[in-house]
Amino acid sequence: MTAPSPTVDDLAVQVARLEKTVYDLAAAAAASTDGALQTPADAQAPAALCYPDLQTWVAEFFAPVFARPLGGEWRWCPQWWDHVEAALRLEALWRSFEHLRLNGQTGMAVWLRDHLDHQLPRLMAPTGPFARCSPDRPHRPHEPDQTLPVIPPPPGWPHDG
Repeated sequence: MTAPSPTVDDLAVQVARLEKTVYDLAAAAAASTDGALQTPADAQAPAALCYPDLQTWVAEFFAPVFARPLGGEWRWCPQWWDHVEAALRLEALWRSFEHLRLNGQTGMAVWLRDHLDHQLPRLMAPTGPFARCSPDRPHRPHEPDQTLPVIPPPPGWPHDG
């Protein structure tokens, strides 16, 4: 006699449990100070965020700490949230900051070297997402993003579903 096949709902519950277990194990490994993996029962709840959201992180941490003289090689737009690439890069910086700040030994050094030092020149470059927004042009200090033109491929293109 064979067991009945699980339903989609049963499988979804199993996947959710497995995802939680993986998350708990990853959190336990990250929180471990001696490198030994803790069991989920020993794991602590994930640490609270230092900044509750991206906007707060940008306003209270990023903008004051990483201020640059604007114009020339450094561009910024006070409406950074209206630039999709900028918002994506800033969110990546915020999330990695929140994760790495928990490592009291080298977390911030790793964040600066591997994340900020890579993203900041791209984010604020004259050819970056704020290229068309500049204090050098006070009559037009903000211009929202444009998208790259895209033409759908012909039917039967090699990467069709």
